[in-house]
Amino acid sequence: MNKQLAQKSSEKVSNFLEKNKLHKKDFAEMIGVTLSYVYNLIDETIPFSTRSTTLERIATVMEINPEEFQEYKIPQEPILIDETVDFLKKCIKDKGLNVVSYLKSFPRKKRLDMVDILRGAVPLPIDFKELSMIAQILDLSKDEIYPLWEHRLKQVLEINGMNLNSNLALLNTMFDCAKKYIDLK
Repeated sequence: MNKQLAQKSSEKVSNFLEKNKLHKKDFAEMIGVTLSYVYNLIDETIPFSTRSTTLERIATVMEINPEEFQEYKIPQEPILIDETVDFLKKCIKDKGLNVVSYLKSFPRKKRLDMVDILRGAVPLPIDFKELSMIAQILDLSKDEIYPLWEHRLKQVLEINGMNLNSNLALLNTMFDCAKKYIDLK
């Protein structure tokens, strides 16, 4: 029975790659594994992955729920899906892209980071230049991406001990300056 379960997941991946004309090398980069690992998974030379991170990355690229892989066990680590991730997913769909097309729009070294953002394993970057690259790919203006950046920066400040209400005047001044710097005001 385990052989059958592994085969089923391997076939899902193989069929996905074929349907989307996605080279195994590109897929390997997107999910953060080696090319030989992808070949071995598909050829069933090794058992299909049970590592939740790998399965979540595969599922994110395939635009399915990781639970569709019988090998998937719900992880103990927190998932950071928030409104910014939902916004990005909506923008990807609104632009008529699938996740693979979206990922291919990024330099190869950035694709795995984007997969991890979409699966909720890492938060949106606070580097405005990185957000601008995402905005450019999704045809979003600075006005549309700025609130995501501000929200994310507030999260970082609050997590690191800043009382946002007590420092409201400082935050407003800082964000006004940031808006001027990126030509929003």
